[in-house]
Amino acid sequence: MNKIAIGQLCSSANLKANLDTVIRLISEAIDNDVKVIFFPEASDYIAQNSLHSKYLVQKSPEFVTKLQKSIRNLVLQKGKPIDVSIGVHLPISTNESSIYDKNHIKNDDRVRNMLLYINHKGEIIDRYQKLHLFDVDIPNGPILKESESVQPGKHLPNIIDTPVGKLGSAICYDIRFPELSLKLRSTGSEIICFPSAFTMKTGKAHWELLARARAIDTQCYIVMPGQDGIHNTNDPKWSNLNKNMTTSTIAENIIQRQSWGHSMIVDPWGTVIAKADPDIQGPQLIFADVDHQVLREIRMKMPLWQQRRKDIFM
Repeated sequence: MNKIAIGQLCSSANLKANLDTVIRLISEAIDNDVKVIFFPEASDYIAQNSLHSKYLVQKSPEFVTKLQKSIRNLVLQKGKPIDVSIGVHLPISTNESSIYDKNHIKNDDRVRNMLLYINHKGEIIDRYQKLHLFDVDIPNGPILKESESVQPGKHLPNIIDTPVGKLGSAICYDIRFPELSLKLRSTGSEIICFPSAFTMKTGKAHWELLARARAIDTQCYIVMPGQDGIHNTNDPKWSNLNKNMTTSTIAENIIQRQSWGHSMIVDPWGTVIAKADPDIQGPQLIFADVDHQVLREIRMKMPLWQQRRKDIFM
């Protein structure tokens, strides 16, 4: 068996506090012989709005550097390895700070929504930038425009060789586009993760349904690390920088964020084999074993990839 864990948490606007939570969960996972731990998207911070995110992202590289160092120290201290998959924001790279748009160049100061895979040596061995951005007006729910602050990715995810199997990476809204999951399976995935911060409305309606659908589509283990709870986006330093704004203007620009949680792991048959306890308040670990014998048997008994009509569908 290959033991994995999800670290479910509720990120705030305080990157130090969020990092402390992440490190504590990694430490507990090592004590439980976990080989790979998966964290949600935006584990570094949840912002009040797009301007706040562009301010906070300047602190994210330090968050990542300290996390890398902490992983190395914990592995050395405990004498057991662990790899970490974690969603963070990163500033746009220098060579992409300008974009071509309708015959002219304009500056692009949006952040990158990234999924990092960090090995037990603290080395970042893979980066994936979110392809599909959550721009929706949910009936009786929130209006969210991720593209206002986030730059969409341009490249398909890599397949990562991990201690628990071949991993394909995606992020949150990507799960609604099955062609991405099918591509990941076609290029070798045995596990696909979807670190997320689902809204309450969409989470209640579709979270488990989408996870099980992607598992059945791809015959992969599906790992669903979710942000959970009401996010504290209070940031005194940010408020002080914007002290010239009226209180009412600041309030109008703050998007109240609450995430669905309900982190889970689904096997290749579409069965939920592990899930978060909804009665637990605060961060928690969710454990499961990736059983490659089960995966092989399911794929052998229902050989979808041998039966696909590649002469019809590209």
